[in-house]
Amino acid sequence: MPRSFVVLAGTLLLAVGIALMAGGGLPQAGSVAPIAVPSASATANPPPLPSAASSPEVQPIGPIPDGYRIVMPRLGIDLPIAEGDIERDVVVQQTPENFAFHLPGTAIPGTFGNSYIYAHARRGMFLTLWNARVGDEVTITTPAGGELKFVVTEVHPRVPPADTSWIQPSGDERLTLQTSTGPSRDDPRFVVIAAPTQRSLR
Repeated sequence: MPRSFVVLAGTLLLAVGIALMAGGGLPQAGSVAPIAVPSASATANPPPLPSAASSPEVQPIGPIPDGYRIVMPRLGIDLPIAEGDIERDVVVQQTPENFAFHLPGTAIPGTFGNSYIYAHARRGMFLTLWNARVGDEVTITTPAGGELKFVVTEVHPRVPPADTSWIQPSGDERLTLQTSTGPSRDDPRFVVIAAPTQRSLR
């Protein structure tokens, strides 16, 4: 992966966290706190990529088409997914509300690789992600009405903002969900990993 992409992605990750919290969407003190604690593997990096011989064919990654949606029933999350915009979200810091965003350059949900989705830590958005726990269900609905089912396998409530390993390609199909934990650029990020369970296509 080109170093320029890693630097750009790291800058995006940092700026998205700042932008998500800058709008004043923080809960009142004590009203919401993460109930999941990091596992022993929380400090470990994601698994290394397998060799080219064992990897499925890599598909070109474009923007996510309109019509995708993320739903986490236990947490009350139900948002449309739009394509993130580096200029808007990082440079101008005007990330819109009421959407989850797909990080440009990461896998589209339902395809092989790491699909990175982020949203504001605000009520009605990803604020309740702070309460995620292993075993929570995640459903991505597709424009055609199909359902991509995932289950939370990891919860990392205190990821340092400079740690960009979470946006790297993965050797499996996964969702990486991210929101911020505070208004400062130095505040940790809240990251949740989910793995596919079953596919129901209509």
